[in-house]
Amino acid sequence: MPRTALTPTQATRAGTVLPTAAAGDAVNGNSIANDGRVVLIVKNTGASSRNITFQTVRSVDGLTTPTRVEAIPAGETQVLGPFPATDYGTTLAFDVAHAELTINVIRV
Repeated sequence: MPRTALTPTQATRAGTVLPTAAAGDAVNGNSIANDGRVVLIVKNTGASSRNITFQTVRSVDGLTTPTRVEAIPAGETQVLGPFPATDYGTTLAFDVAHAELTINVIRV
C-alpha cells in the first residue's frame, strides 16, 4: 500500500488554528510534500515511549543508515524539523511505531 499522505497547515503571523492531529499510519507509513519548511508536532498519547523514523536521501548528521529515529516519550509532545529537501527529499517519508503517535504538520 502507498504511504498515507498528510497535508500541512500553513503558519501565519496572524495565527493559525491547528486541526485535529492525525494518527500516524503504523502499517503503511506517512508522507508529506517537503520544501524544507515543514515541521511536525508529534504527540505520544500512549503509556510507552514510541519511535518515529524518518527516511533520508543521503547520510545526514553522521548517520550510517539512511534513516533518523527519534523517540517520543510517553505523554510528551515534540516539535521536529525542519527537514531540508537535500537531506530528506522533496517527499518527507516517515514511519511511526504505533498509531498512538499523533501528528500535525506545519509549513512555516
